Amino acid sequence: MTSSNTPLSYKDAGVDIVAGDALVERIKPLAKKTMREGVLAGIGGFGALFEVPKRYQEPVLVSGTDGVGTKLKLAFEWNMHDTVGIDLVGMSVNDVLVQGAEPLFFLDYFACGKLDVDTAAAVVGGIAKGCELSGCALIGGETAEMPGMYPAGEYDLAGFCVGAVEKSKILTGQSVKPGDVVLGLASHGVHSNGFSLVRKCIERAGSDLPATLDGQPFKQAIMAPTRLYVKNVLATLSKHPVKALAHITGGGLLENIPRVLPEGTAAHLKKGSWPQTELFAWLQKTAGIDDIEMNRTFNNGIGMVVVIAAEEATACAATLRELGETVYQIGVIAPQGEGAAVTVN
Repeated sequence: MTSSNTPLSYKDAGVDIVAGDALVERIKPLAKKTMREGVLAGIGGFGALFEVPKRYQEPVLVSGTDGVGTKLKLAFEWNMHDTVGIDLVGMSVNDVLVQGAEPLFFLDYFACGKLDVDTAAAVVGGIAKGCELSGCALIGGETAEMPGMYPAGEYDLAGFCVGAVEKSKILTGQSVKPGDVVLGLASHGVHSNGFSLVRKCIERAGSDLPATLDGQPFKQAIMAPTRLYVKNVLATLSKHPVKALAHITGGGLLENIPRVLPEGTAAHLKKGSWPQTELFAWLQKTAGIDDIEMNRTFNNGIGMVVVIAAEEATACAATLRELGETVYQIGVIAPQGEGAAVTVN
């Protein structure tokens, strides 16, 4: 116990300003790789400045924010911090993309009880990588060291993205009609939703875990980061009249596709039109859940859905494949009637 007369520093209270400064210096070159047109001032200022590119005639700003959820608990347990930053970016930029928008810039919030510079740098390195792959500038953020708020070795992440789209090109889904085709773009695994159930499955399996899933070591397969669809889908939107996009996150296929469908329409997905990976087969078997619960909890192998007119579907799918996406024709749009907004039969 210190005397009441002993001077107390911020470091004595648990906040290491020197470590924070060291982290900022580690971050700067990572952020520099993400710079793009429009950035006026980035890392280091009180506020980050961005000018909407002049090529936009009637720009509409689109914003999104998200976290990584309980996937972080496995990152702590397995000491795997280099990909959760990609997840953080992916959850927001893919949401912004659904409106037809180009992500412009991203800010992150990293909070911990005691700052470990190496861990934080690995996390932010993933954030910068995700931004770079999405053509999105990492122009600011916040690192908060808050003693007593988080257990040792743990942290929390949140992110915020702003994008832009021409007003005339906003994807609303209102032009979707019966007969349109539903294309599914393959995911990289669980992405960043459903991890409360994933962790229960790992707990239930105990030591009886598979060595590999889909050709990857078990832990790498579980922690595979969210696929970043931005560049390939934006390139496709410039060539094909896509009517709607849906990012398959929490709520899976059953809850997310209806968010972009006009009232009175439904998506009829064909079971077996896309393969179930070893990862999702293992999760379903271990959890002992039916197909409906799988498609409501996980992306189940489809991370992004594209809705387009039937006569455009083949060409659109070909473009996406040329760009590197794995594409499946997974269903059609039909009148809803008295049925569910999404069916898988």
